Amino acid sequence: MKLYLSSFSLGAFLYQTHLSSAWTSKHSILRRTMPRSGVVMSAGGTVETREDSASTNMRYLTGIADVAKDHEVFLLDMWGVMHDGSTPYEGVLETVQKLKDAGKKLVILSNSSKRRDNSVKMLHKLGFDPNDFDQIITSGEVAYRMLAGDETLECETWSTLSEIRKDGVDSRKVFVFGSGAEDEEYCTSSGWTLAPMEEANLILARGTFTINDGTGNVVKKTEDEGEYFRVLQKSLEVAASRKIPMLVSNPDKVRPDKGLPPMPGAIGDAYESKLEDGEREDLVKRIGKPFKEVYDLALCDHQSDPSIACMVGDALETDVTGGSRVGCTTVWVVKDGIHGPAIMEKGSGSHEPGSVDVLKEFNVKDGTYAEGSILSPDICLPHFRW
Repeated sequence: MKLYLSSFSLGAFLYQTHLSSAWTSKHSILRRTMPRSGVVMSAGGTVETREDSASTNMRYLTGIADVAKDHEVFLLDMWGVMHDGSTPYEGVLETVQKLKDAGKKLVILSNSSKRRDNSVKMLHKLGFDPNDFDQIITSGEVAYRMLAGDETLECETWSTLSEIRKDGVDSRKVFVFGSGAEDEEYCTSSGWTLAPMEEANLILARGTFTINDGTGNVVKKTEDEGEYFRVLQKSLEVAASRKIPMLVSNPDKVRPDKGLPPMPGAIGDAYESKLEDGEREDLVKRIGKPFKEVYDLALCDHQSDPSIACMVGDALETDVTGGSRVGCTTVWVVKDGIHGPAIMEKGSGSHEPGSVDVLKEFNVKDGTYAEGSILSPDICLPHFRW
């Protein structure tokens, strides 16, 4: 029996990729890993159960002003912190200006699979001055420069991709899971030719709306959802049989929209579910938060002391996990963005108890980018306001 849904729901994606129904809730993760241990070692060396390990040490503040005095650099997520996809959140424009006036270094750190110029246009559209930001880093820009073999990129590159490039122009054939916007131009301008999965030497996952194999027959989810999922399933099976490497240019697994629709990170997880354990690390590369490359770029002047930087984000799995890994102070924005509805529901309208419950749920969830560690944001803010 096939399942056809009227929207690109996580349940439909799970069904079509033949993953277990245990992962079918809208907050689930599409990645299978071994269950975590029932106990963890805390920073102080004491043993505690996973259920009790969600941080009770989060500082609840009403604004970023108290944080600003102790930090020089602010790494800012965009969607879910600064805007809702179309409108800036209340007070954010003023907050950015106050941080800038205080002499802080501001860095946009976005998991957008599009290039930097797109984020610059978005900032303009929303009323921000892009010149207020010392850097504007998107995962799509970093991935593009890797595809193009840009030797000026000041972060670690992917050896698998470098090897394909070394084989010459004829080997640079890519199959694209795309957004439908500029997918082909993105690839061809970086020196790659779109190709069917049977001929491709690389898969690029940059969107969850189209499938493009370069033959001119672009499969669009908005036109035929059933066909989209059929081709998606078949493509991943062929890719797994050929052991084709996949570059994921947006590690987000869900988007902070109604229903939390899947993002390219979910395709990466679905592909990994078809690979053997020893193949996953070699064949799937994610560029963006929470992974190292974008933080190396953002903190290139401050890697000796990342504690002077704050990672401000709404997503536990990407923003908070990434900031924690590199040693930044982590500021979790809870009433806007991806966890906001669940937090307010669980807290019966209060974000403090709701945030504790959502954090506890995250820390016992298998298959997240947190890789079995216990996540503990340093600071909890209702909104990104001064």
